[in-house]
Amino acid sequence: MSKITTKNLNKYLLFKLPSAYISGVRVSSISDKKAEARVTHRWINQNPFKSLYWATQGMAAELVTGILMIKKIQESNARISMLVVKQEGSFHKKATGKIVFSCDQGAKIDEILAKAIETNEGQSIILEAAGYNQDNEMVSSWAFTWSIKVKTT
Repeated sequence: MSKITTKNLNKYLLFKLPSAYISGVRVSSISDKKAEARVTHRWINQNPFKSLYWATQGMAAELVTGILMIKKIQESNARISMLVVKQEGSFHKKATGKIVFSCDQGAKIDEILAKAIETNEGQSIILEAAGYNQDNEMVSSWAFTWSIKVKTT
């Protein structure tokens, strides 16, 4: 992936994660500490109960954890593979309107990457993301366990 910017990440979605792009998931910001993505409830991403389909919420939540990890790996200049090995999600409120998902665990990623590079051993990290509606009410919360490993060849 080229330089990590919201524009490049949204282009990446179109070509590498088209189901997220078609569902309306868009990266809205990324920094060293936090990543955010937004999605608006529409016909294309709704469930029969007239709210945002759980899978769309999961895509947005995974995306914010994953792009933060990708950014940190790219900045480390190490060759590191990453893979989701476990996922949990909870739903707290009907998701309608504009939902913003965020992950603010950049510092935690820095620590685990440093350990993986130092020890040359695989590591796992649980990254959390949550989605909030326009009234700042949590609609869903997620935990993704990422496995990382330094590539030796």
